[in-house]
Amino acid sequence: MKIAPLIAVAPILIGLAAGGPAFAQDALTLTSPEIASGAALPGDLKCSRDNGDGVSPPLAWTNVPEATQSLALIMFHYPKGTVEGVNPPSQYWLLWNIPPNTTAMPRGNPASVGDEGSDKDGNATGYTPPCSPKPWFSFSSKPEHEYFIELFALSAPLETLPSHDDLSVNWAALTTAMAGKVIASSRLSFWN
Repeated sequence: MKIAPLIAVAPILIGLAAGGPAFAQDALTLTSPEIASGAALPGDLKCSRDNGDGVSPPLAWTNVPEATQSLALIMFHYPKGTVEGVNPPSQYWLLWNIPPNTTAMPRGNPASVGDEGSDKDGNATGYTPPCSPKPWFSFSSKPEHEYFIELFALSAPLETLPSHDDLSVNWAALTTAMAGKVIASSRLSFWN
């Protein structure tokens, strides 16, 4: 037996033995036609105090893994003084039960795709537009608060959560329900 041919096919054999394809699928990718990742939030998507219309941004995604049974989406921000992985973030949008064949969500989510959890203040379900406080003193005109929108491909529906909009679903409830079910995720960031 020659070793060189065996080495050449080893990655394929390992992939098949692992039960997956020998060639990886492209990564799940979340984008927005109105928000460039890492850039400032456009003015019309800000809160009304900042002269925006306060509706959710349009989103699109590609390369949802074949095994996906459901999608979930979270928009969040870590306020100053909090630490990712230690403190819970401020939640701005919680969505679950998004059908796995969905590939986009228009501005304002007019079809009410998915089920929505508590807004940032816990007063209603749905989207909370970013409305970061203006610093009283700053040497920079750059926005100072980073926000994230993260899409999750899930291996199973989130059966422990209600199948309707529900004020009791917060960051902790949604992330706990997703534990062990995330196949892939993609994150979009912006500043405000």
